[in-house]
Amino acid sequence: MGGINSSYAGDASAIRAAVEHPERLARDKARDGSRHPEAILNFFEVAPGQRVLDLFSGGGYYSELLARVVGEQGSVLVHNNQAYLPFAKEDLAERHYETRLPNAEPIVCEADELQLPDESLDRIFFILGFHDTYYHEPGWPAIDRERLLKQMFSSLKSGGLVAIIDHDAAEGSGTSTAHELHRLAKQHAIDAMEAAGFKLQASLDVLENPEDKLTLSAFDEAVRGKTSRYVLKFVKP
Repeated sequence: MGGINSSYAGDASAIRAAVEHPERLARDKARDGSRHPEAILNFFEVAPGQRVLDLFSGGGYYSELLARVVGEQGSVLVHNNQAYLPFAKEDLAERHYETRLPNAEPIVCEADELQLPDESLDRIFFILGFHDTYYHEPGWPAIDRERLLKQMFSSLKSGGLVAIIDHDAAEGSGTSTAHELHRLAKQHAIDAMEAAGFKLQASLDVLENPEDKLTLSAFDEAVRGKTSRYVLKFVKP
């Protein structure tokens, strides 16, 4: 397991306060051991006053942390699409954004229909969802990945960062693993992001698990919550 390069640091005190906040949900705190949120938020240089998009935010684990770090002067766009809402229903009901986190703004739309203002975001978090841009089936609409990445690029400020964390697949494997295993080999994410104009700035190995053979579904009970995940930091030049 790797550490964090101190040259990539957000507002460490604000991040520590967010992670240790007494009002965080118990189920979120239970996940911290495998998610290392303090290291992740520092690596992506999250700080008060920023405007952040949490793309496919799911139940809101990172949305809440981000909202607490950016504070009253910042805001977090908490995105889900309609198809995912049933899976996150219970988690979101417990989140109570309106009263607990008024700087969190839930939005529901297809990922490739964000239509956000140009140069309006400081950070974009895309956690455990990049593989879904290669996934579609009845009940889960296909995502126009090229259109989504173009919208992400235009809405991010110059110098802004994108966080990509996803379940890794075997090196050299095709994109079919997104369907079969809910995984995507790291190089596919890098190639797609760089083709859209982003530059890979750094990576972090804190979520890698050498015991994960990368061949089981990310939802298989043998590896669920323990998959080897890559952490990639992209910048908009």
